[in-house]
Amino acid sequence: MKIDAHEKATFGGGCFWCTEAIFQHVNGVIEVVSGYAGGQVPGKPTYREVCSGLTGHAEVVQITFDPGLITYRDLLVIFMTTHDPTTLNRQGADVGTQYRSVIFFHDEYQKEIAHGVLDEMKTYYENPVVTELSPLPKFFEAEDYHQDYYENNSAQGYCQYVITPKLSRLREHYADMLKK
Repeated sequence: MKIDAHEKATFGGGCFWCTEAIFQHVNGVIEVVSGYAGGQVPGKPTYREVCSGLTGHAEVVQITFDPGLITYRDLLVIFMTTHDPTTLNRQGADVGTQYRSVIFFHDEYQKEIAHGVLDEMKTYYENPVVTELSPLPKFFEAEDYHQDYYENNSAQGYCQYVITPKLSRLREHYADMLKK
């Protein structure tokens, strides 16, 4: 495990706008980039292609973090408790494989930690946890208009009705882990 260097984590928890907004508030997170991973088609996918559900990609965020300020395990716990990891290929009204719950690990250390957190979460939820755990394939950055989406569009209906309540719950449950 690197102590002084920044590390990366890649998670898919439904719409990347929600997941991005959550992690942008977490202390120790340096950067959050919305993108796509896990597909089987050649070339860089577009949002339209991913939304078709035919590429196999998931909407994900790639998080750059300082492990001296927040651990990978803590990021996983926040991830697993700020979306519903018990619904297969669905988060709320968003339905399709592109909205699946997935942890893409970057190395064996992350894989081991993720296995432990997934086992722990099985006791937390009433329904079975269906979060996929896979090695990170190629990560593709999403189009510019998807980056900082909540920050740039917080008055938009989807943001108000879906993301703002998630951020309220984040502040309620993880106040001590958030940026000041």
